[in-house]
Amino acid sequence: MISKNQIKLISGLHQKKQRFANQLFFAEGIKVIQELLQSNFELEHLFTTQNDFETVPFSKRVSVTEQELKKISALSTPNTCLAVFKIPAENPIIDSGLIVALDDIRDPGNLGTILRLCDWFGIQQIICSKETVDIYNPKVVQATMGSITRVNVNYVDLKSFITNAKLPVFGTFMNGENIYQSVLSQNGIIIMGNEANGISAEIEKMVTSRLTIPRFGTLQKTESLNVATATAIVLSEFKRNS
Repeated sequence: MISKNQIKLISGLHQKKQRFANQLFFAEGIKVIQELLQSNFELEHLFTTQNDFETVPFSKRVSVTEQELKKISALSTPNTCLAVFKIPAENPIIDSGLIVALDDIRDPGNLGTILRLCDWFGIQQIICSKETVDIYNPKVVQATMGSITRVNVNYVDLKSFITNAKLPVFGTFMNGENIYQSVLSQNGIIIMGNEANGISAEIEKMVTSRLTIPRFGTLQKTESLNVATATAIVLSEFKRNS
């Protein structure tokens, strides 16, 4: 049975302020929770409607009803389990190879998907501007489907990071060089910009290679690609050229 204090705590973790005040976040669903349990993330409590997760100690496993789970879930249709984990300290930045830098990404689903893509394409490091959505937002955690355990994510002053990194800086624009005809380095920073405004003017000045994903449609009326979709294409091309 879940206590009133636990319900209050977990309800608060829906908000970034409370996540960082308590240094806790939560994940939902068997797949994501199993990935987190098998990683270095430290479990605080597991709440489940099933007789599962037998390797989790009884002291940290709480049986709940579906109604109780609904009270703490961030999903419109709750899964069968929810787990609270401690937020770990940020790891040192991996400053070699390809780095994906996110300039003010606001949509949790986009950030989660980009994290999965980096995991898929073997990108070890994501750098987020301080305005980018929190990686421990429940919707981000859900969208990563466990990739949150395998990709290093750091929040920094993006301008300062790029200045000090002294690496080639790639960015996607409508008027860049055709990415399918470009020579792409395997060391550098790939900037992906805000959903509505793209790469900010301040960061755009720091881009050394402007790339574009050409439109092939007959009417040429599509204004832009979703940032996660664009990231998939860009990473695929970089890896194809490796």
